[in-house]
Amino acid sequence: MCRAGGGCKRAESERKGPVGAAAGAVPEMGEQPIFTTRAHVFQIDPSTKKNWVPASKQAVTVSYFYDVTRNSYRIISVDGAKVIINSTITPNMTFTKTSQKFGQWADSRANTVFGLGFSSEQQLTKFADKFQEVKEAAKLAKDKSQEKIETSSNHSQASSVNGTDDEKASHVGPADTHLKSENDKLKIALTQSAANVKKWEIELQTLRESNARLTTALQESAASVEQWKKQFSICRDENDRLRNKIDELEEQCSEINREKEKNTQLKRRIEELESELREKETELKDLRKQSEIIPQLMSECEYVSEKLEAAERDNQNLEDKVRSLKTDIEESKYRQRHLKVELKSFLEVLDGKIDDLHDFRRGLSKLGTDN
Repeated sequence: MCRAGGGCKRAESERKGPVGAAAGAVPEMGEQPIFTTRAHVFQIDPSTKKNWVPASKQAVTVSYFYDVTRNSYRIISVDGAKVIINSTITPNMTFTKTSQKFGQWADSRANTVFGLGFSSEQQLTKFADKFQEVKEAAKLAKDKSQEKIETSSNHSQASSVNGTDDEKASHVGPADTHLKSENDKLKIALTQSAANVKKWEIELQTLRESNARLTTALQESAASVEQWKKQFSICRDENDRLRNKIDELEEQCSEINREKEKNTQLKRRIEELESELREKETELKDLRKQSEIIPQLMSECEYVSEKLEAAERDNQNLEDKVRSLKTDIEESKYRQRHLKVELKSFLEVLDGKIDDLHDFRRGLSKLGTDN
């Protein structure tokens, strides 16, 4: 019944709120975040239903929100001022892990499939567990809501029947009027409830058709996943090949660096040898200059040799003269020693004569004194 009409309006507002609409996407007063993570957001390409289209340029915040007043759950993600996820969780939704870090679910109300890429398998597992938990909670909330609607409908029908019986049984004026008024109200409510049931049946059929389309899209997505897995395997092989190539290039670079070091050492050695060569060339020039005066030096050498021979002959003559002089000197020394001996003897004799003369003089002096 649409005294449950507020719920009908709420369902209509949720259906009118696709992803990307700013209205209703921002968490409302009654909503509370119960789980938050970060992931790269994708949406299925609406034209091909096969390829993923990035909804965010980088990892963004993805949160589960619980609406206390409506007893409902939503997944909301905002990239700057743009709402990229606004998905109300229903019991018929399924979150599927398509790889170790990627998962997806279909939203029939938004008529799209969302995909999330996580940085680790652990984050994906936490998100999937939370999705299952929220899905079960949404299912329980839907069952309770359905029980309330059925109870209210049965109560209305029972009141309508009882009112008719009472009307037939007695014809009390004010009570009859009141019961008739209540009966009319209940009939109107029942009519509205029947109309709502038809509307819900139409919506259910629409949801089934959307579910069938989403199932087809999911199957196509699974096929695309297989293709992506193959492409990923090819890319991984290509990556391994490129890594091996990079390792080879790095090894070649290291060899080139070693060769550069060798070349640098060789250049230094070549510079040293060039410097030595210049020095040798300078010495060679000096030697060449010196070789130009070699004939003159040779002539001078011959002249000096002749002089040296003459000097040697003169030296020989001088040595002969020296030897003769030495002999003469020896003889002279011998003569001197002999003369010294003779002179000494002469002096001794002379001294004796002088003494005799002194004695004679003293005698003469004495004689002169005596005379």
